[in-house]
Amino acid sequence: MSDEWERPAAPPPPLFLGKKERDLVKQVNDELIEKVIGQQILYYPVDLEATNFHDLYGEAIAKTYLPPVRIYALIDFNEEATSYLPNVGVDSDSTITVLFHKRRLTEDQDLYVREGDFILYGKIYYEIVKLSEPRKLFGQVDHSFEIAGTCRRARRGLFDAT
Repeated sequence: MSDEWERPAAPPPPLFLGKKERDLVKQVNDELIEKVIGQQILYYPVDLEATNFHDLYGEAIAKTYLPPVRIYALIDFNEEATSYLPNVGVDSDSTITVLFHKRRLTEDQDLYVREGDFILYGKIYYEIVKLSEPRKLFGQVDHSFEIAGTCRRARRGLFDAT
């Protein structure tokens, strides 16, 4: 037995975070969200091919949307806020936070969530106003598994699903 320590040529792979473990986390999340919790929304993505975007600003006055896609997600309904607007009256606004399973969307449904898209939750349409990826898989910076979308209730006439 030698008293000398030999340095390995390459560092070992991360413990407990290989492909098998990431696939297990995906499978468990898929089953929980779809079979146990069962919250679903309809997602209306903007049709990038048919929408006429401004050359300089990248904005569009009239947007065209693709047919809706059913997505299972976790929904956090926030409290409805009311405010008084002078010369208008009482205004109410509500927001929800939608927690999308990132790998389920990108790998299985080939879908990428964007700000400005609309969702239907219950009988109310919401516009996605902010996206973030708040959680990392076991703290690994390269592996996020959640997309959080803050959605604001759409005003009547802003979005027509037909």
